[in-house]
Amino acid sequence: MVNILHRVGVEAAPAEIYTALTTPEGLAGWWASDTRGKGSDIGGLLQFRFVAGGFDMKVVELTPGEHVRWEVIEGPAEWIGTHIDWKITRADTYTVVLFEHEGWREPVEFMYHCSTKWATFLLSMKSLVETGKGAPDPHDVKIDDWN
Repeated sequence: MVNILHRVGVEAAPAEIYTALTTPEGLAGWWASDTRGKGSDIGGLLQFRFVAGGFDMKVVELTPGEHVRWEVIEGPAEWIGTHIDWKITRADTYTVVLFEHEGWREPVEFMYHCSTKWATFLLSMKSLVETGKGAPDPHDVKIDDWN
């Protein structure tokens, strides 16, 4: 199994990042404008719809201000059964987000695309929390013809 890994520092309190990761409004502000569901309860279902398709995630772990973990239950075949993991820690003036999209069966070309897109969306989350304005789909950075 292979994983996508990213680290980003955000000038905000951990609680602000946690809110951006667990509420439909927060998620719609940086990832997918069309976000529905309940991300603040274990077992909750989040539905993300993009111009190019969508994903359904089940919330499997939550520690307020520290950790969020989802399981992909619907979406592209490469994503089904993978996990999206967010660890939130405080370091000096930044809150650090350690992101992991884990459990890819193999490093297919789509994984390379997803790694770059995750990076752009993490910067969108950083922008949303720091400035109040993110760049969710369909206003995100387009990187190739898979958008």
